[in-house]
Amino acid sequence: LIAHQSRPGKGDFTTLRRHSEVLNRLVKGRVSYIDDVFGSCAKKKIDSLNDGEVLVLENVRFCSEEVSKKICKNPPIEQAKTHLVRRLSSYVDFYVNDAFAVSHRAQPSVVGFPMVLPCCIGPSMEREITALTKVLKSKETPKVFALGGAKADDSFLITKNVLSKGVADKVLLSGVAALIFLMASGKDIGSANRDMVKDLGYNELVSEAGELLKRFKGQIELPVDLAFEDNGGRSEASVDGFPDKKALDIGAETMKVFSKAIKDASVVIAKGPAGVFEINGFGLGTESILQSIADSKSLSVIGGGHLTTVAKRAGLRDKISYIGSGGGATVSFLSDQPLPGIEVMKKSGGGEQ
Repeated sequence: LIAHQSRPGKGDFTTLRRHSEVLNRLVKGRVSYIDDVFGSCAKKKIDSLNDGEVLVLENVRFCSEEVSKKICKNPPIEQAKTHLVRRLSSYVDFYVNDAFAVSHRAQPSVVGFPMVLPCCIGPSMEREITALTKVLKSKETPKVFALGGAKADDSFLITKNVLSKGVADKVLLSGVAALIFLMASGKDIGSANRDMVKDLGYNELVSEAGELLKRFKGQIELPVDLAFEDNGGRSEASVDGFPDKKALDIGAETMKVFSKAIKDASVVIAKGPAGVFEINGFGLGTESILQSIADSKSLSVIGGGHLTTVAKRAGLRDKISYIGSGGGATVSFLSDQPLPGIEVMKKSGGGEQ
């Protein structure tokens, strides 16, 4: 069993030992773990497995090839030549992808193995694709996408894609992506936020965001006010006169605008929190969006761990039509964007599909 936990440089980037311990309790002592991925220790352990036993290998992102931007830009056939794929594929008979949440990522563990092994998707992934396909094929309108979170490049690509293809009627932006679009619209969001956009490497998106605002006038809804920390508490200000403070959430007026758009929609897809919900007092925007979704009569989908966490905490999980396992993968699929992990299965060189 290969999997990953977080990525290098993040605080929760760790081994899979504890994950294996949880699995072991669930299947009553048939799961073991080894702190190796494709070395001789892993091979020896794999060779010693008996029928019905499960071996959890180390966090696959401990392998440099798995997180190399250069390698991940290569086509699947080239990623199949990595040490990870060549070595590990020689130890096993089949490759099963049951990780829909990472299937929008083109990396060796996702797209390399299907090139050299018989492959198929797993039952969880099948359920997710089936459910999301129903949403994607729905003829109900208007369709609204609410996109937030720190991964502005994901939100940017999805915004461009869903509006260009006519998949969405309106996109509600919050999080870092909203700051980029506000900059593009000419709003002065303060040096603290401009510096944050620059430090995250998103300055290059500002000009293209401006082009999208012109091309899809009226279809991209931006915050009209934002929240910031002031003397240990929450304060809000209009984007027309925002102080030199880091924006940590959308403001009350924006919540009203977004809430109306959601309640008027027939289909709502949401990804990413509206603010830094981990900080006390700055989860209000995310909670407001989720509450509006729960109160609406729309077909609704939320994706990603952060939104799921807030929905669970607010007691709203049962009021949402579908909760996807992955934010980026879920919304990418619903924006009719090909997912590398699925596309590679269609042209697998390993035999069965």
